[in-house]
Amino acid sequence: MKKRVLVACGTGIATSTIVNDAVETMIKENKIDAEVLQIKVSDISSYVDTAHLLVTTTIVKTDYPFPVINARSFLTGIGLDETKQEILDELKK
Repeated sequence: MKKRVLVACGTGIATSTIVNDAVETMIKENKIDAEVLQIKVSDISSYVDTAHLLVTTTIVKTDYPFPVINARSFLTGIGLDETKQEILDELKK
């Protein structure tokens, strides 16, 4: 089954582009059947029924029926390997 990964930041442009590119690379390198959608945080609710994972650089206070992974480490470099592993672990489930 193809997984849908949402990559979100406040505007859907700046920081999510960095994370989006990194997640797409990880998916290709690990041969995972997934699509990545780069969106604004305000658009997350539109994908509640179809998404499998949310990777975001902002604080999300809403509960979603899929895992939410904080991706600020893609910007800071601190804990980046752990975050990448967390994303891969979720996509391999």
